[in-house]
Amino acid sequence: MHDYFYAVIMAGGGGTRLWPLSRKRSPKQLLKLVDGKSLFQIAVERLEGVVNYDHILVVTIQSQVSMLQEQVPGIPPENYLIEPMPKGTASVAGFAAMYLRKRHPNAVMAILTADHVMENVHYFKSLLLQAAQIAENKTLVTIGITPEFASTGFGYIQVGERYREENTYRVEQFVEKPNEETAKKYIASGQFYWNSGMFIWSVETILGEIERQMPELYDRLLEVSECISSEGNVGDIKDIWEKIKPETIDYGIMEGAQDVTLIPAHELGWKDLGSWDSLFTILKPDDNGNIEMASRILNINSINCFIQSTDSEKAVAVIGVEDLVIVDHENTLLICKRGNSQDVKKVVSLLKEKKLDKFL
Repeated sequence: MHDYFYAVIMAGGGGTRLWPLSRKRSPKQLLKLVDGKSLFQIAVERLEGVVNYDHILVVTIQSQVSMLQEQVPGIPPENYLIEPMPKGTASVAGFAAMYLRKRHPNAVMAILTADHVMENVHYFKSLLLQAAQIAENKTLVTIGITPEFASTGFGYIQVGERYREENTYRVEQFVEKPNEETAKKYIASGQFYWNSGMFIWSVETILGEIERQMPELYDRLLEVSECISSEGNVGDIKDIWEKIKPETIDYGIMEGAQDVTLIPAHELGWKDLGSWDSLFTILKPDDNGNIEMASRILNINSINCFIQSTDSEKAVAVIGVEDLVIVDHENTLLICKRGNSQDVKKVVSLLKEKKLDKFL
């Protein structure tokens, strides 16, 4: 473990594509969907041996802090950075960087999310340590996932020159989620990787990029910095935060960055738990292709379905259906065709539009 290396876990999202199980009081990162552990707990556990708890920062919202602390009590309270309201991942990265500049100005930080599953944890740790070493040379570093198929659900990264001594590549460009035909062309070219959303950089380098590309955000972050004490306590930043324009790391920083290095991840077993469909890549279906997560499911001749009920007293009968996602949770019921689960977020938008907050 290196004293200068910190991990920043973004854990403030709502996970709208996993509605109705993921809701305001039970966000996605706190759901225990894999091996009886929450995604947040898993995200922290796989950092063991790379960083200590006091080198883990968690960026979240106020309503989730106590729940996160209950699941992982070892992270110091002052290491929770509270966003007054969501403003996109670019501001999250900048907030964490400004915070670290007060505590450890020479730090290197890894930006990670709390909704990924990685089967090869040992390999992940080695990638992080390699990335931290490379980031000391003032380059922005990202981990690219070797594509398994022509996905239209991920962004892509095109690479150019290979740095053979490090087995890394110079990044040519970040591209948004493509259509299927374009994704197939990307895969065939051998020049593209999936964008994992994992970034590693020094505090100095990322703040320099924000100042160059997003000067308005940088000015706001300087104001935030004035509210951070030398002991690591953050004062009231709500008025400052309200003035920040929402933007993502990809759009705001990475697409226009001058020097980005990609480390290819060939054997990571990386899964992005971004929808109900993605659970079929993480959890093992039975012989009929079904994933059943309830104590009283009566399944007759149904195949390739995800079926979940959180009511232990309710019997759920499923007869002769296939390729469905069925989730029964409290006062909500979701029935969705497999392959369409990305559209669940539209349901959440519709509930907000109709002011049906009791279902959110």
